[in-house]
Amino acid sequence: MERTLLIIKPDATERHLIGHIVSRLEKAGFAITAMKTHRLDKAEARRFYAVHEGKPFMDDLTDYMASGVIVPMVLEKNGAITGLRTLIGATDPAEADCGTLRQEIGRDKQRNSVHASDSTESAETEIPFFFG
Repeated sequence: MERTLLIIKPDATERHLIGHIVSRLEKAGFAITAMKTHRLDKAEARRFYAVHEGKPFMDDLTDYMASGVIVPMVLEKNGAITGLRTLIGATDPAEADCGTLRQEIGRDKQRNSVHASDSTESAETEIPFFFG
């Protein structure tokens, strides 16, 4: 079993899409082993996205992630990281494959409704950020 992190972002929580996203995850065979609602402050958002420090979009990203409720969750499944990345689609919803979560509900490259760990190393860092 592999574990990964998914975060339902503020644009999706404000549109009441939590249940829809959870349903898609469960239908795809993911087990949700931890889930909570959370509100990041700007400093927490900056720590979480530290890998992007110095990039021109960092301030906008951290402002956005601190703008509302998020729902981080730990998912388990064989091949969870690759499977989840396939399910959510490309970062830019306009470039995401048809039927992916981001293509379906994402608004733009930043407000793309979900974040997912992109590697085993990322998951090992991101999961404890929210779940000790």
